[in-house]
Amino acid sequence: MVWPFKRKKSKQIARIEITGAIASETRKRVLKALKTIEEEKYPVLLLRIDSPGGTVGDSQEIYSALKRLRKNGTKVVASFGNISASGGVYIGVGADCIVANPGTITGSIGVILRGNNLERLLDKVGVSFKTVKSGPYKDILAFDRETTPEEMHILQELIDTSYQQFVETVAEGRNLPPATVKTFADGRIFTGQQAMELGVVDRLGTEEDARCWAAELAGLDPDKTKCHTIEEKKSLLMRLVSGKFKQKTRLGVTLDWLEFELATNGQPLWLYRP
Repeated sequence: MVWPFKRKKSKQIARIEITGAIASETRKRVLKALKTIEEEKYPVLLLRIDSPGGTVGDSQEIYSALKRLRKNGTKVVASFGNISASGGVYIGVGADCIVANPGTITGSIGVILRGNNLERLLDKVGVSFKTVKSGPYKDILAFDRETTPEEMHILQELIDTSYQQFVETVAEGRNLPPATVKTFADGRIFTGQQAMELGVVDRLGTEEDARCWAAELAGLDPDKTKCHTIEEKKSLLMRLVSGKFKQKTRLGVTLDWLEFELATNGQPLWLYRP
């Protein structure tokens, strides 16, 4: 007997949002949600992505989890929002199908790594550092000195390897030759309409269009099927706080980005930087 208030998961579309820069907290939340979808046997997932990308490892883990979910029988439709670039694309190609708005900013397929060189500033204020290291490259990208040519070579090889992984994943996910992917995987951004012409997305449309397509893939009636957003349960206090401060100020957004920049300094990133 099924009680009236019990949701029939086999008759629903699961929905997950990936918004903002992708980092460890995003990964933890999304992996937990994907596990819930698998355990509760949802037939299809609508994955809404509105992200400029982020850290390499976290993007790769989410992509791998999506592939496992599909292997276990759950269909996945990705919906690209205002922006789904770099790591957002990487995650998106883990879906069966991708829908983007005509004006969605996407692409930026590539890798970036940045470090801060504060040597001149430190010289002006009279600050210097003494470093004892086990090998010549242990303090690579140290902020108090210039990077040597040998170190630049090592870093470029790291970037090239990460780039090749990106290209191969897009090629596999979109059933394109790697050589074709490389023709537009030079870091450039493009619109959703251009992405469809390149074979990166399947259809142009809204999230509602993606929802209808997801229902059809699962053999459900789009007019009678609703989405159930999978998200962490929050305490009453957290719900009140998040409601009160839902609209972030520009300062709040800036601080979030500053925190991300500091946390990922020196890491290879699949990230679109305007």
